[in-house]
Amino acid sequence: MQLNPKSLPDVANLRRRCQSLAMLDAVLCPEWDGRYYSFDANWSENESMGSMRNGSGDDWFILFGEFGAAIKGLAHETKIAGDKVLAGEVQSQMPKTFSSFLTEAAFGMDWLSYCYWRGPEDSSWKRVVHPDPTLSLSEDGSAEYLALLVEPAASYEEFVKWYYELDIPLDAIESIYNHSPLSERLVSSLNPEVSLAQAKEAAAEIGYPVGHADA
Repeated sequence: MQLNPKSLPDVANLRRRCQSLAMLDAVLCPEWDGRYYSFDANWSENESMGSMRNGSGDDWFILFGEFGAAIKGLAHETKIAGDKVLAGEVQSQMPKTFSSFLTEAAFGMDWLSYCYWRGPEDSSWKRVVHPDPTLSLSEDGSAEYLALLVEPAASYEEFVKWYYELDIPLDAIESIYNHSPLSERLVSSLNPEVSLAQAKEAAAEIGYPVGHADA
């Protein structure tokens, strides 16, 4: 299946969700290289970047900036992964205002299976379409790997059970999804071995709000 572009939230809310996923992972897994989701609020002067890496060769990168936002994803076992024609279509179909995204070496733009973008004036997201009708409809991994960007908190709860082998309270996940400020109680409910100071340090990199009291 492919993710329907219409199911993606607007740019601001997608950025918030990326930050929430990164904040949750930062508390659950203090070691950065073991995390599934990350977010760099200061990727460059006017850009921020969210990412997913599952350690098995699949990933996505989302760049946010004045141009809007763009998603590059790779599900490495799909038939379309690494297709040179698709990589070329990304460069030709996307507006030139996305040049920093299109030329970012860290994203591996020549090795992908799906790509979406949305400009600041666009009413919805667009997906780069392969000119081959068969490949344009083929499985590309987007529905699977972008799922937590569009699904409710209960989906992250299930993800944590599978990936981290942990049970964490749903209301704590919902608090992070709602960008509730960090507190001792909230952090401890997610991972009692992580201090509020540690969580705040990660939050500064992510751009996630922090609290001033133990609420």
